[in-house]
Amino acid sequence: MKKLELTLEKIKAARSRIHDFVKRTSLIRSETLSQICDGEVFLKLENQQHTNSFKIRGALNRMSQLSPTERERGVVTASSGNHAQAVALAAQHLGIDATIVVPRQVSEAKMKKVRTYDVEVILEGDYNEVESAARRIAQKEGKAYISPYNDIEIMAGQGTVVLEILEDLENIDTIIVPVGGGGLISGIAVAAKSVRPNMNVIGVQTYTTATMFHSIRAGQVVKFEEGDTLAEAFLGGIEEGALTFDIIMQHVDDIVLVGEDRVAEAMRILWREEKQIVEGAGATAICPILEAPRDFRGQTVVATISGGNIEEELFKSIVNRT
Repeated sequence: MKKLELTLEKIKAARSRIHDFVKRTSLIRSETLSQICDGEVFLKLENQQHTNSFKIRGALNRMSQLSPTERERGVVTASSGNHAQAVALAAQHLGIDATIVVPRQVSEAKMKKVRTYDVEVILEGDYNEVESAARRIAQKEGKAYISPYNDIEIMAGQGTVVLEILEDLENIDTIIVPVGGGGLISGIAVAAKSVRPNMNVIGVQTYTTATMFHSIRAGQVVKFEEGDTLAEAFLGGIEEGALTFDIIMQHVDDIVLVGEDRVAEAMRILWREEKQIVEGAGATAICPILEAPRDFRGQTVVATISGGNIEEELFKSIVNRT
């Protein structure tokens, strides 16, 4: 069997496939962050994408390639919220039935948005149980399982983000990317390194969602007990044998960990200085700059703001803190 590989060609093909539906999101310069690190900092605003998250890129790319039989049978996915919305929107666009398995702790804001689509929603256990539950349902019902990250075509769709960035900005030293299961950073890293091998690709997780961080350090996928976090989109760990693990090992320069206070500070800065509503996971993209500004002195840096789905009251309580 031919080994599936993530390539620049696959990412370019994904872009052609989804181009007419997804938004080309803005890349803006942040004066505040540029001053903080004495460099040039740009924000790729995927919080302005359909469903306020980059996830539609991968979901639509994967689901557009389903066979007629697979489309007729429908799809199943597992998600803490953002991927669920993306699959629901892609299903609506393509005329496919979808079943979404979500953890019982999913945020009300994300759940409310998922329920606006004509999909079946199943609440199942906690964050690290939903993927296995969804796979069981897909197998039992003969439906295609749409992974949030562990799929070459999902990663290829997410990688289209960086193709836009590279067209808008010529000289980039570093791209910073939030990391949950690793689909976004896998696509970005492969595309970025294929075009500019010397570009630095840095991932970010919180201390309480550091499954990928500890797996990379161990050289294999490990179990990690995750905890509460403002970056709840990271929760759920990674599957054993995840394709993203090998890609990150090969193409990503580093993954750094940040604390909850830093995430909250990042959310406040993005709101007060840039007028951007950004969820915790998306805000981690600027945390390395706040944490160690000297590391980025003189560099051109792109921070990938991956999402903006957050409960209104929680957001207000964070950004209104002094």
